[in-house]
Amino acid sequence: MEKIKELEKRIIEIEKRNKKVEQDKAWETSLLRRLLLILFTYLTIGIYMKFVLNTDPWLNAIIPSLGFYLSTLSLPFFKKIWDKYFYKKG
Repeated sequence: MEKIKELEKRIIEIEKRNKKVEQDKAWETSLLRRLLLILFTYLTIGIYMKFVLNTDPWLNAIIPSLGFYLSTLSLPFFKKIWDKYFYKKG
């Protein structure tokens, strides 16, 4: 009987872990996460340019932010290539 309770407890722990992994995966691929990263990239570079370079910082900060966004769009394509040709499955 103890063995069954132990197995039930392990199953519950595995299900909790799987739910957390699914939540993390959803966050990693969410549009909100991408938009926040673009915003933080823009603000960081804009502030840097304002105090260090002082040359149209808010306009010039758009370029790196768009570059970041474009890189997030291309990553799924490269992940598929990596999965197919480079990832060694157990």
